[in-house]
Amino acid sequence: MSVEREILWSPSENRSTNTMLAKYKSWLSSEHSLCFDDYQELWEWSVDDIEFFWETIWNFFDVKASKLYSKVLAKKEMPGTVWFPGSELNYVDQLLRQKEITPYKIAVVSQSETFGRVELTWTELYQQVASVADQFKKVGLERGDRVVAILPNSTTALVAFLATASLGGIWSLCAPDMGHVAVLDRFKQIKPKILIAQDGYIYGGKKIDRKAITYTIMENLPTLKQTIILPLSDDLPKGVLNWKNLINSVVDLETEQVPFDHPLWIVYSSGTTGNPKPIVHGHGGVLLVAAAQSLNMDLTSQDRFSWLTSSGWIMWNAQWIALSRGATVVMFDFAPNFPDMLEVWRWVDKERLTYFGAGAAFFLSCLKAGIEPINNFNLDDLISVGSTGSPLSSAGYKWIYNSVKADVWLAPISGGTDLAAAFVMGNPMDVVRDGEMQARALGIDVHSFNEKGQKIIGEVGELVCTKPIPSMPLYFWGDYDNKRLISSYYDTYPGVWRHGDWIEFTPKGGSVIYGRSDATINRKGLRLGSSEIYQAVEELGEVQDSLVVDLEFLGQESFMILFVVLTNEKLLNDTVSNAINESIRSGVSARFIPNQIVQIEEVPRTMSGKKLEVPIKRLLLGNDPSEVVNIDSMANPKSFDWFKAFADAYLSKRNEESNNL
Repeated sequence: MSVEREILWSPSENRSTNTMLAKYKSWLSSEHSLCFDDYQELWEWSVDDIEFFWETIWNFFDVKASKLYSKVLAKKEMPGTVWFPGSELNYVDQLLRQKEITPYKIAVVSQSETFGRVELTWTELYQQVASVADQFKKVGLERGDRVVAILPNSTTALVAFLATASLGGIWSLCAPDMGHVAVLDRFKQIKPKILIAQDGYIYGGKKIDRKAITYTIMENLPTLKQTIILPLSDDLPKGVLNWKNLINSVVDLETEQVPFDHPLWIVYSSGTTGNPKPIVHGHGGVLLVAAAQSLNMDLTSQDRFSWLTSSGWIMWNAQWIALSRGATVVMFDFAPNFPDMLEVWRWVDKERLTYFGAGAAFFLSCLKAGIEPINNFNLDDLISVGSTGSPLSSAGYKWIYNSVKADVWLAPISGGTDLAAAFVMGNPMDVVRDGEMQARALGIDVHSFNEKGQKIIGEVGELVCTKPIPSMPLYFWGDYDNKRLISSYYDTYPGVWRHGDWIEFTPKGGSVIYGRSDATINRKGLRLGSSEIYQAVEELGEVQDSLVVDLEFLGQESFMILFVVLTNEKLLNDTVSNAINESIRSGVSARFIPNQIVQIEEVPRTMSGKKLEVPIKRLLLGNDPSEVVNIDSMANPKSFDWFKAFADAYLSKRNEESNNL
């Protein structure tokens, strides 16, 4: 059973009573005579009566709709839940209504290595969105059309997204450091009408030219009607529009009112087989869940919020939770380790951030670098720190309290691209315990299941969600029979969402994530399906077959091992290794270059030909070989003997290294 972990921080009475969560509890009491002794009781009510809970979120946050809903839930089963039927609204109206309250307050700040620092007031943000939306209409963008972009974390990406959504278009974004193969694997599936891209950027002091890659992507998207480029220079091909000429028109913004479940964006989660999964989220679902999760994050219009994120990560989308609450969102587009690991903390200090979040891997990198921001900067304004992407270890928790700030609320979260939300989050009214996330998110009925599908407490099991959430995927683009959606989340426990994480819940509702339970590769919060690695690697003439595993686990960084079968009895050498790494760098991303490449004779497979990714991963994480796979189910059982020997040597070496730290 769970042990009670050390308390690292407690909220002051003043902080606790002035949180948005406390205000919501007070509102429930005054408006609905609902009183709760503690957070656990509040959470239990929120999942026991999910219809009324989500209706209270709608009313507490005063969601504006041009047409009101007829009921909260018309269909309750997963997948296929229908929320707030009859309602019509637009996500953009909710985000930009702060303009009417504080028109000249700074809404967003962008710090870019390429273009410098940019500030936009709420009025300026509104005007740019209106201008770009007007230009989109002129090139023929209509409700349901897809706009895709290859842009960094910048105001350009935000403005383009809001302009798209305002017209009922569907947005999709990739990061500039992604290879053209990975980009096309995503965008080809959704047949976009408009492409927006930046033809180069500066990162870590180095200029990266993206012209050739951008034009290759253009040529391979036959449905494009218009390409728009933000150039480093003004030399653009004929017919291509310059982004700088789109943002200066003075027009009113007329938003398209759409149903609650109208598609807002398409994001991509890993597919262990086949192309990345194009996940469709809706206007209303994203809006409502963001509002609820702002309670767990304690976000207000007084915050200066920033999350260290790539535009290819769902945390790019999650930033707008803060924007929807009227906070100033501070965005970055620079190398976090250039010129040194203190650069991000200089920026936290300079921008007077109240809320700073990053991937757990970033905090671990800071720890390993031996830096102590507490001794270098004035972080008086910083009151909240977030972490996600991978589990934050006990060492990470203690580094933040010892080396960043002693009196700061550390609130790691864990969720996913799949639902554009978190399952487990913070509770600003409660203590922070070492290595433990504080609470289940309101309205989200998550548990740990054992192999029999039973709820367990104090033990590690599968993270599952047993009731619907408004921001769950509407569908996968092109998955007309929902076959792929069901196989991704519902094939293990029918009617129950299985997320693919190992989790332990404590009796008091806290939790610890231990890593991925499936074959997904998780590199510093960016998730990728193994199929994309295989596509890049196996197109090489030297490689006959391959198997990749990511050994991320609590307290460990991602450690990715690529096993390769080479052709014609070739031996692995620097030339072959360099070719493999370059293929991954150019076709996928440099982020996914393996830590180690190992030559093998054959890839272990099932009778049906599937690679044994998860069993090999479990084996290398130290699980009993007899429990990770049924040898009788293998097409080539002798191949497993080699991996058992490799696992013994690998684990022995890891243990030795850990003991020497």
